[in-house]
Amino acid sequence: MQIPLWAFLLTILVALSWREIRMASFVKSAGFQLGRSVNANVPTALFGGATTGAGVGAGAGIRAILPSFALLNRQSTPSTPTSTTTASSLYHSTTHKHFSTTTASMSSKAFLETVKARRTYYALKKESTIPDAKVQEIIKETVLHVPSSFNSQSTRVVLLVKEEHDKLWEITKETLKAIVSAEQWTATEQRLNGFKAAYGTVLFFESRSAISTMQEKFALYADKFPVWATQSDAMHQFTIWAALEAEGLGANLQHYNPLIDQKVAETWGIDSDWVLNAQLVFGTPAGGVGEKAFSPVEDRFKSFGV
Repeated sequence: MQIPLWAFLLTILVALSWREIRMASFVKSAGFQLGRSVNANVPTALFGGATTGAGVGAGAGIRAILPSFALLNRQSTPSTPTSTTTASSLYHSTTHKHFSTTTASMSSKAFLETVKARRTYYALKKESTIPDAKVQEIIKETVLHVPSSFNSQSTRVVLLVKEEHDKLWEITKETLKAIVSAEQWTATEQRLNGFKAAYGTVLFFESRSAISTMQEKFALYADKFPVWATQSDAMHQFTIWAALEAEGLGANLQHYNPLIDQKVAETWGIDSDWVLNAQLVFGTPAGGVGEKAFSPVEDRFKSFGV
């Protein structure tokens, strides 16, 4: 029995249409929709090879899809993205490497807002808005990532909280009482009690050996390294101060060194190589801050070629 040509062609068309429908159903159920969330295991080849659109016939649609699936056996599966990865982001994450030294979630505006929010708080409570572990994390990250000249890493930091913090300011009171006149002592003691009323103190030191090592290595700049070390120390101080402020804490910076250096070293077993440079007192703010006066920025900043 001879099959009419029109019946043969109709059979092929129906078969192709049915296969196209099944393939579309598979693509939809697997989440393989371009421009929308895709399945975690979709390789990029699927999106680079398929071409679909209005006016494309059943056979053309299948031809557009089949080459992409053929590539599945030749291409390795990319690392599993999240369920919200888009076709575009999946393509970029697996075929292009982007290198950036900045934090994607941090803009200069957000950073400068933190800088502007940092103020000096003298009235502080013996409370903290964050756990001690978080304070330690802030300090460790600062010590690791704040720059220093020639990567000398000369800054050293000690954290004192609660009773240890109180001990520091009792040492300071004893030291100053021995040298301050009776007339001045009342005001001095009041000020020191204010520092003691806070939650903690961050002590900043500079390492003599770290500085001397750089002086020996780079004799041409020997007289500069002590200055550069102090600059790096100051950056550590500011970074920790601003980070604590961002966590809802207030702080003020003090300098009772070198008067208390020896007692501090003896009490906490500080290496004689470490030279005390500053004390950052912090705690939950117990009061506000006054208005800050600014000299004209035009007198303090100049730019050329802009």
